[in-house]
Amino acid sequence: MNRQVAELLPALEADTAARLLALERDVNEVRRQRDALARATEGQGPAVARQEDRLIPGPAGDIPVRVFVPEGDVAGAYLHLHGGGWVLGSEKNQDPVLRGIAAGAGVAVVSVGYRLAPEHPYPAGLDDCVAASRWLDTHAAEFGIEDPTRLAVGGESAGANLAAATLLRRRDEMDEPFRAAVLTYGVFSAIYDLPSMKHMWDRNLVLSGPIMEFFSRAYAEGRDLRKPYISPLYADLKGMPPAIFSVGTLDHLYSDTMLMAEAWRRAGNEAELHEYYDAPHGFTLFPGLDLAAAANERIVEFLRTHVGRQI
Repeated sequence: MNRQVAELLPALEADTAARLLALERDVNEVRRQRDALARATEGQGPAVARQEDRLIPGPAGDIPVRVFVPEGDVAGAYLHLHGGGWVLGSEKNQDPVLRGIAAGAGVAVVSVGYRLAPEHPYPAGLDDCVAASRWLDTHAAEFGIEDPTRLAVGGESAGANLAAATLLRRRDEMDEPFRAAVLTYGVFSAIYDLPSMKHMWDRNLVLSGPIMEFFSRAYAEGRDLRKPYISPLYADLKGMPPAIFSVGTLDHLYSDTMLMAEAWRRAGNEAELHEYYDAPHGFTLFPGLDLAAAANERIVEFLRTHVGRQI
């Protein structure tokens, strides 16, 4: 096993084992704890010209976003949708990685604080993401972007789910603004009947089967889980932009990513797929992990190629 992952496993397993009970007892307390941990990393990472929090208009009030503008010319923009099972997470939780993307790819990064379940079940969070994508269409020039079509969208886990659903919504509404997608260990089937999930169902490793069921109940609230905007793996994927898929072999959602990449290609789209042996769910966000550095560098290179600053 990868030495760095092996060293992390005891802490990851212990934390995951306690998480379902904590979520069931008090979701807001879990959010506060996660936010407190993230505050220690605020403003860290590669240098950028500007980092700011702002509010943009949404379908049910203002949507908070955190913006990272790189130094030098800004070639394009990346709309980032955070993970957290549609229940946890914030636009403020990933400064080091997002600053790295902004600086490395030469793109403005707009991280979206969409509404969370269970207070705001589907489609509230997706509606916010679609609204943020439309805002970015018309405000790209604010960041010095000369070509407003140089836009990408993506995220991790539930954020990858929302990114794929945002692309589908925009396509179905006859509006396809994005040139690229970054889909990192996504939840592409909220039914949780795929091989890796069944194999790892009872394993507490960042995720577990019961934790994912909790998230889906909160988000979908009894709706059909095969609805394409909830489970994009079951959608017609024609007309999607080039995408980069990243996943670890110790991820409950390994099969989601492998099958989604295959379906993406089968629909006639470009798909770049990277597997990371021994990497668990969420690994791209683990500081100091060599596997994370490799995955994030590939994502930066992909964004540079499709919407970023050419070196």
